[in-house]
Amino acid sequence: MLYTVVVKIYQYIIKGGILVSTLILPWWGALLGLAVAIILILRKLNPVYSLMLGAIIGCLIGGANLAETINVLIQGSQSVMGTILRVIAAGMLAGVMMESGAADTIARAIVDKLGDRLALLSLAVATMVITGVGVFIPVAVLIVAPIALEVGKRMDISKLALIVALSGGGKAGNIISPNPNTIAAAKGFGLELSQVMIADFIPAVIGLIATVLVATLIKNKGTKVLDEDLVNLTQTTDVKNLPSLGFALVTPVLAIILLLLNPIGSICHIKLLTELNLDAMYVLPIAAVIGAIAMKKSNFLKSYAKSGLERMTDVVMILIGAGMIGALITSSNLPAEIIGLIKASPVSGVFLAPISGLLMAAASASTSTGVILATGSFSKAILDFGVSPVAAAAMVHTGATVIDHLPHGNYFHVTANAMHMEIKERSRAIFYETIVGLSMTIIATVMYGFF
Repeated sequence: MLYTVVVKIYQYIIKGGILVSTLILPWWGALLGLAVAIILILRKLNPVYSLMLGAIIGCLIGGANLAETINVLIQGSQSVMGTILRVIAAGMLAGVMMESGAADTIARAIVDKLGDRLALLSLAVATMVITGVGVFIPVAVLIVAPIALEVGKRMDISKLALIVALSGGGKAGNIISPNPNTIAAAKGFGLELSQVMIADFIPAVIGLIATVLVATLIKNKGTKVLDEDLVNLTQTTDVKNLPSLGFALVTPVLAIILLLLNPIGSICHIKLLTELNLDAMYVLPIAAVIGAIAMKKSNFLKSYAKSGLERMTDVVMILIGAGMIGALITSSNLPAEIIGLIKASPVSGVFLAPISGLLMAAASASTSTGVILATGSFSKAILDFGVSPVAAAAMVHTGATVIDHLPHGNYFHVTANAMHMEIKERSRAIFYETIVGLSMTIIATVMYGFF
């Protein structure tokens, strides 16, 4: 008895105040907890509380007592702290890019350079680049939407084709960006952010191509842009106060260069670069600060930081909730049961990666939340099939883009309002957006799952 108490106290100390439990919950308890969380999210309860309640219910139904349940939740919350720090750091970059007008400058430059003849390509590329440099995909669509409506009116392109071009381009950029979803994919499998960005590059290019092809095929379907859709568009952006293109590119270019130094060192066997170990946690804020100074907007850094942090708050809270539900699943025998079930079937275990990303993103109608849930819940099971961390991250990440645009999420409604579309008309785009996400997932699965 005394020995047991001593061991418990020792475990309490070395684990930072958390009593370590050898509790193994039954698989059905974990599944019930996950199901409860998903149902509550679909019922519009706050995702954080949905995930927390799901984790609590799963633990208690699975046979854990109150103390063991609290331990599982705390362990889960602590497991995502590394990702949370990097997401907070990314907020600085996002704040500078969005609030300074740098993202708007880049978008307008791309559309102007490619011209009306390549209108759909220019809009898709603009949204891809804006998302790719660290702007949230809904915000990227909001930035490019006024330009898209102007171009659509001139070129007689339907709103349906325009929203597919913007959404598809955003999806392609989202999987190669320093956004929360990419950070979660990287840290969920113990990788550097740059590794996931590089791995997803070819799927992103395929997604861009699919976007342009699909949008071109449907450019005459649906309603056209009306004169009233263009009213007051110029009030959304003060073009005169936008930074020049050269200065607007400083932040994203510097961030990308710094993030790629370590991989370049590994490829070229440059010891100095290999040992730098530049992490997104300080690369992204440093790039943001230097970019703001280059744009002569250093006086606004405080407001940029505040804006960026506010935009990351929801993601951070969801990360905590996802850590809890992930701890529920990893504390159960569900991963082992999944592995056994797939091994007993003719289905390859490789498919668990994209399917987990697809299902979790569909349930939450969010790429970030989907990736967070999939990596937190199924990363161990995926890796146990012999899938490499890079391959797993790429497949989960692209899988989360397939049906993350469903109506129970904010993205659906934000983009509908941006393009002045009715819900029924916006719903027509879901099928075409899914084609784009599916094209990226198929390419990533073939590339990393079977070659």
